Amino acid sequence: MTHSEQNAKGFIIAAPKSASGKTTITLGLLTALRRRNIKVHAAKSGPDYIDPAFHSVATQATSFNLDSWAMPPDLLDYLFASTLNDTDITIIESSMGFFDGIETENGKRGCGADLAERYKLPVILVMDVTGQAQSAAAIAYGFANINPNIQVKGVILNNVASPRHLASTEAALKRIHIPVLGSIPRDPSLHLPARHLGLIQAEEHHDLDQHLNHLADIAEQHININALLNLDTTITIPKTSPVTALLPLGQHIAIAKDIAFSFIYPHILDGWINQGANIHFFSPMNNEAPPEHCDVCWLPGGYPELYAGQLANQTHFIQGMQHFSLTRPVHGECGGYMVMGNRLVDKDGVSHHMLGLLSHSCSYEKRKMHLGYRKATLNTPKQELIHGHEFHYATVIDPGHDLAYATLTDGTGNPIGAEGGRRNHITGCFFHSIALQP
Repeated sequence: MTHSEQNAKGFIIAAPKSASGKTTITLGLLTALRRRNIKVHAAKSGPDYIDPAFHSVATQATSFNLDSWAMPPDLLDYLFASTLNDTDITIIESSMGFFDGIETENGKRGCGADLAERYKLPVILVMDVTGQAQSAAAIAYGFANINPNIQVKGVILNNVASPRHLASTEAALKRIHIPVLGSIPRDPSLHLPARHLGLIQAEEHHDLDQHLNHLADIAEQHININALLNLDTTITIPKTSPVTALLPLGQHIAIAKDIAFSFIYPHILDGWINQGANIHFFSPMNNEAPPEHCDVCWLPGGYPELYAGQLANQTHFIQGMQHFSLTRPVHGECGGYMVMGNRLVDKDGVSHHMLGLLSHSCSYEKRKMHLGYRKATLNTPKQELIHGHEFHYATVIDPGHDLAYATLTDGTGNPIGAEGGRRNHITGCFFHSIALQP
């Protein structure tokens, strides 16, 4: 299907820095709009896995990642168009600070501002005004004027301490002609629980619908949603055709999916399905093995380091994976890569036997953050180049003796070295693949 050129409505929620309240406010708005029977879609700028899963629950629709650094332009356009299609309004949540990305050519920095400029997306700025009042206007003025191609349509103030705090902040913003569309009071009940890679996962919240409705109540009470909907937020949908980020690994792809293995990008699954592949999920935590009729298996990232003891005792899963790998390809990313090795040491220093499909061992006992974009040149005859992202706290404590899966640089081309393992048709790596480069 080719999207014909047409208009849609949407905006991007941005902030000057991380932890300003973007996700809380985005989820509140998404849920409030859906309660009004407005069909709403969402997307997330950058490589985050966790926020889009919350978006999907709030909207009951897929939330794609939109990554201006990792994705070729035609893939980015296709995913953006898919997000805008067949909906009344789209809300895109920016990552980190709005202009924060890597130092590379303009438009390919992996920041929310790239998306706003490329697609002429109106910007709603979320500002945590803890410890400031009138000074917030100076920050908002900078965001509104640093780039003439970016339009800040209004601000939502977060962590407002009192009516007096709001009045002085609002007066300063009025002087620079930026409307205040809402003000959220300080309220610890708005925060979602966090973990070492961000928020805890959507599927772990047994009362998530209740929490989303609470956020929607706050949005209805403290954000002028009617004024937001009345803003001119018209966007042109790019003309595009389906684009596949990674070629399907096989016809029938077994994918581990549960609380230990959950980090797989929706755009990758979408591309595989568009190419005619069939996806078959199985749960290692429920002692399930990959379905026997599948011709390839993918162990995605997640939190296996938190469940290493349980996984080590799932004998049907372990034996099923070992049997599967004798004749068919298996690939593991990040958490999946940890489980494919010989041993995984948990936070208490206890060592657990893993699958032994590759010869390395990992440890989560002494946490060390590994974070950033990656360019991966695969150690194959074609030397395919994949753009991806790395974010983990576990470390390889024994590299083993397998061939390296890839050679890495960071996002700006600085060498990192060999990465991952390859043994015949069994492969694994710490970085998450986002898109094959043309």
